[in-house]
Formats: sequence, structure tokens, C-alpha cells
Amino acid sequence: MMQIALVGIGAGAAAALLFASLASGSLLSILLFYLAPLPIMLAVLGWSHWTGLIAAAAGTLALALAFGGIFFLAFVAGVALPAWWLGYLAMLARPAAGANGAATLEWYPPGRLVLWAAALGALVVIAAIPNFGSSAESFRAGLHQTLAHILRVETGAVADGSRNIDRLIDFLVTAIPPAAAVLATITNVLNLWLAGRIVKFSGQLKRPWPQLSAMTFPRPAVAVLAASVAISFIGGLIGILAGIVAASLLMAYGVLGFAVLHAITQGMNARPFLLGSIYAAVIVFGWPTLALCLLGLVETAFDLRARLARRRGPPAPT
Repeated sequence: MMQIALVGIGAGAAAALLFASLASGSLLSILLFYLAPLPIMLAVLGWSHWTGLIAAAAGTLALALAFGGIFFLAFVAGVALPAWWLGYLAMLARPAAGANGAATLEWYPPGRLVLWAAALGALVVIAAIPNFGSSAESFRAGLHQTLAHILRVETGAVADGSRNIDRLIDFLVTAIPPAAAVLATITNVLNLWLAGRIVKFSGQLKRPWPQLSAMTFPRPAVAVLAASVAISFIGGLIGILAGIVAASLLMAYGVLGFAVLHAITQGMNARPFLLGSIYAAVIVFGWPTLALCLLGLVETAFDLRARLARRRGPPAPT
């Protein structure tokens, strides 16, 4: 019990420090800020969900004492609870029948973890909307004013340069909510993957490493994506909320597209070069992610991996 408490307190302190580093305003602090969920996930995956809860509580208390106000609330909603919940789900298992009727464990599938990461990413962004306004108009006005203050321009300026900046801010007001949801989804997925790799390397991971290239999504997920895309065209606050959900789910299908890509390139001689080039293109340019989102959606509709496996046939005897 003492070890659980000490590990939890240490992980919570590390998460709080990473989160609070954003206050320094340095470029490195942005990277550290996005790694804030990692210590809590490490505590859950390596020890237990109780350790993760202690870490979440310790980090929250530290930030509340140091900063107070909305800062620690942002940590709770955006870091502590999502990190703990994803770690908790990752370690869920239930009894199942294995080969020859032997008892085994069925672990929570990685595809559903990705969907949870997307759902939590959307909820974090949605929860931040009331800070700017309670309607579409007040939200856009509040976000516009905040961005204008950050860029140090006056929203009512008439100079040509200010007009150009105002056009940029108008674009950002529309783009930031879905982009923030995508970024939150990516942060959740990458931190969970990184935590799993670290704990596995240390020998503390109690579940077997899943075959990520075989991950699948439940069929209703694509219906939710289609509905959210359609509702996003309605406009108003409902349209903004639906656009946030659609962006998060679309990014989840991008992760599925990566899994499909890893599966269909197995056995290719040029696989390392092909995968490396695609990852580099995604990191540098960003827009190739849309092709991977489409690949994930096509996989859901046509089951590309199964079709390719049937064409390849069973492996040759050695």
C-alpha cells in the first residue's frame, strides 16, 4: 500500500510539473505540456488504477495550492481524469475460453481505446466552450477577442495589416475547435501508446501487447461519424459541437488507417521505407492524414485486410 501511495504521489507531482511548465511560455514547455498525462498513465498501467487515482488527486492538489482558480480545473478535466480512465480501460480484462477450452483473459480491445481517446478529446474541447460564450455568436466573439489579445491587435482596427490579421483570426475561430479536438485525440493516443511501451519495456505490463495492426472499430462508430458530420452543417452552437465530435472521430479513423497500412504492407521488401516516408509526410505536411482517415473508413466498409489476407493465402511451409 505504501508503494502504491508513493508511486501515485510521485506520478501526480510529475504530471503537475509537466502541465505547469506551460506557464513559462517557452517552446519546450508546449511539448512537456502535452506529455502531462503520461505519468498518470504509467502509474495505472504499471501498478493499478488506484495508483493512477492517487496520481490524479496529488497532481490536482499540487496545482490547486500553487495556482488555484481555473488552472487546476483544466488539469482535472483535460489531463487527470482522461489519463486515468484510458489507463483503467487498457487494463480491463474478462475471462474467456482459449484454445482447447483453456481459461484465458480477453483484454479491452485497442480499437475501442482509440475511440475512447477520441471521445475524451472531444469532451475536453466541448467543456472549454463555456469559457468563451454560451451561444455560437458569443463563443466566436469571445474566442476572437482572446486570439486578438494574444496576437496583440485590436479587433476594430482598419489598417490593411490589421485587416489581414482579422481575416486570419476569423479563420482560426472556425478552425481551432475541430483542430483542438484532433490534437487532443492524438495526444491521448500517443501518450497511451508511449506509456504502454515504457511499462512493457520495464516488465511491469500485466496484459500482453496487442496486435495493433489488427485493431477494429465497432460498426456504430461510422454511423456516429456520419451523423456528426451532417449535424455540423446545421450551424449554431450545435453545429460547432458536432464539428468537434466529427473531427475527433475522423482522427480516430486516421489511427485505424495507420493500422491498416501496417497490415497491408507486411511482407513487402520496401515496407520500412514506405512506412517511414508516410510517417514523415504526415509529420511534416499533416494533410496526408486525410488519406489515412479515408483508408480507415474504406477498411470499415470493405474489410481490406481480410480480403488481402485471403488473396495472400496461408504462409508457405518452412
